Amino acid sequence: MNIEAFISGEPYCQNKTKGNVLGKQDWSQAIIAATKDLPKITSKCKAEITFVLPLNKYPTDHPYGSDLDNLLKRLFDALNETVFSVAAGKDGAVVEVIASKRKASENDPPGAYIKIQEIDNIETDYAKTD
Repeated sequence: MNIEAFISGEPYCQNKTKGNVLGKQDWSQAIIAATKDLPKITSKCKAEITFVLPLNKYPTDHPYGSDLDNLLKRLFDALNETVFSVAAGKDGAVVEVIASKRKASENDPPGAYIKIQEIDNIETDYAKTD
């Protein structure tokens, strides 16, 4: 199964301590609203995520933008309510992730592009030890 969607809105990290501290809840709600009717992931999967960040996410003291790991944490936590809601371990079903970010523009509004693909046919044994 493949899932593809664009989530419109201003992406927020897991924690926000200054500025619009309520923006993180708005972003989580936008994710849930945009993905609530999508199919459910039921097995291991890979995810490709592209965040499109507004210019305010690139302050002079943080010129490369918000941390990808923190952006992913909020996104995946919200997706636990929708596309990962029936998967054993919820977003733990993600065994591979490709993530990127770029600046928004007039023709590329803020939000996140998500692609999630179940990969039952790919052998992955993370429990194996030598």
